[in-house]
Amino acid sequence: MDKTVRKEDKLDVLFEMQAGLDAYIREKRELNFTRSEWVCKKAQALMVELAEVVEEAHYKWWKNDSEIDEAKLKEEIVDVLHFFLGMCIDSGMSSDELFEIYMKKNKENYDRQNGLSKKAGYAIAEGKRQA
Repeated sequence: MDKTVRKEDKLDVLFEMQAGLDAYIREKRELNFTRSEWVCKKAQALMVELAEVVEEAHYKWWKNDSEIDEAKLKEEIVDVLHFFLGMCIDSGMSSDELFEIYMKKNKENYDRQNGLSKKAGYAIAEGKRQA
């Protein structure tokens, strides 16, 4: 990748790069799955990569503590991002749409924690402190 500073939106750049990588892999390996199959395959790969994140973070509390290899942990997290972005693209979501949906969901999540959500099950119990 070119090391020059890019002025574009970073999320747009990631979407563009992932779309290019996915197209390259599909062509190089002659893969022709349906849109639904691609979304499912990316979701499965994402779950496997998440398991690798958990492994790198040493989830086994019954073992002796050991230092986390931060470089490996971060690499696994980036692998998760690769498949997440590919899943977004395969589902027809643009970087702008991801951002918009995230912003709405983030607000809703704060509203839920503050007892302001219209969705059942998030009311703040009496006596609980609100932010």
